[in-house]
Amino acid sequence: MPDLKCKLLIIGAGPGGYVCAIRAGQLGLDTIIVDESAPGGTCLNVGCIPSKALIHAAEEFHRIATAGQGPLGISAAAPEIDLARTVAWKDGIVSRLNSGVSGLMKKAGARFVAGRARFLDGKTVAVTQAGEEIQIRAEQIVIASGSAPVELPFLPFGGDILSSTDALALTKLPQSLAVVGGGYIGLELGTAFAKLGVKVTVVEAEGRILPTYDRALTAPVAKRLEALGVTVMTGAKAEAFAGGQLHTDQGAVEAEKVLVTVGRRPRTQGIGVEELALTLDGPFVRIDQHCQSSMRGIYAIGDVTGEPMLAHRAMAQGEMVAEHVAGHAVEWDKRAIPAVCFTDPEIVTCGALPGEVEGTKSSEFPLMANGRAMTCEREEGFIRVVWRESDHAVLGIQAVGAQVSEMSAAFTLAIEMGCCLEDIGATIHAHPTQSEGLQEACLRALGHALHI
Repeated sequence: MPDLKCKLLIIGAGPGGYVCAIRAGQLGLDTIIVDESAPGGTCLNVGCIPSKALIHAAEEFHRIATAGQGPLGISAAAPEIDLARTVAWKDGIVSRLNSGVSGLMKKAGARFVAGRARFLDGKTVAVTQAGEEIQIRAEQIVIASGSAPVELPFLPFGGDILSSTDALALTKLPQSLAVVGGGYIGLELGTAFAKLGVKVTVVEAEGRILPTYDRALTAPVAKRLEALGVTVMTGAKAEAFAGGQLHTDQGAVEAEKVLVTVGRRPRTQGIGVEELALTLDGPFVRIDQHCQSSMRGIYAIGDVTGEPMLAHRAMAQGEMVAEHVAGHAVEWDKRAIPAVCFTDPEIVTCGALPGEVEGTKSSEFPLMANGRAMTCEREEGFIRVVWRESDHAVLGIQAVGAQVSEMSAAFTLAIEMGCCLEDIGATIHAHPTQSEGLQEACLRALGHALHI
């Protein structure tokens, strides 16, 4: 392949990169996107999508396995799972989405180049593919190379030590699994394996699981883990793995496999970012309101720019950068970005937390008072609204409960649109749905909740 030129070059075809490429193509920009892996990045290929497939399969299995224990009068034979078949189904979904992303980029006119990219200078990137190297010269470049799992030196990935990627590729269930790290990735996968019958132990160095979330939101998750038979060790530090045991400073834990989920690091090494001498925030690329780095014409989006490491944040940044490069008057000015933890029950946070902004109050509505939650046998959790006393403006919404992730868009929209308690309280919510809990939380804040 001969050397190439373009208006916009994007390094990384994950959620941020491919959305940037699609939008740039729609705007008529000559765009090239480079990635050594299939389009979709970590999220589509080995992260968000595969993990949700496993979570769904585990929930279905657990629902059948425990049907006879519930009050519904349903009984079923003991289920079995062919994990290899489940993984093949998951891989089929990933393949379909890969093809979809490739088709959308092609439709928009963006060119995909397979290979590993490395900066030569602020305008030129070398791409290695099948042992051959080509150069791409671009007027503007976007770094969208994503992140990778953090590896512990005393628990290096390989063999029985699994990254989240490795865990999602297992075709045989281990008898026991130790999860090092009680954050959202570890708990999402640990819960799924527990529902499939694996003996799971979570080892968390902090004093509680999900330490970045407030205690009220995590309490129902901790209670559910206990009900599922998951052992949770907090304030515990993993030290080594040998002889089918994970050794910690609180004793040894039986573990056929060990899943390490202690965080993610920006994937900038090896692509020459350090040679550009970009200004950094710790390990992350520092950006301005247009996602431009300290070097003119070099942008960065997604996980390489720091927290929150969320696919939808990267997508929004990618879209904005494409429009900025095309000459549109846009900048990053998001009032709220939703974050979802797909544990059991699920957690959603959006906007300000209680006490985070001066002059605010919060109000909760428990799902045990919600008819839809009752009929689904999932009454745990609540919906909370954080509001400003002076004008009743809604600044934050959080929830914990079964499938509350599906309400995250409504939460974010309310904050982005500048809703007040009265706006949401006066909006008719369909009955019976869990979403009524949002209306009730606002009515409770106004002093006239109807169902509590």
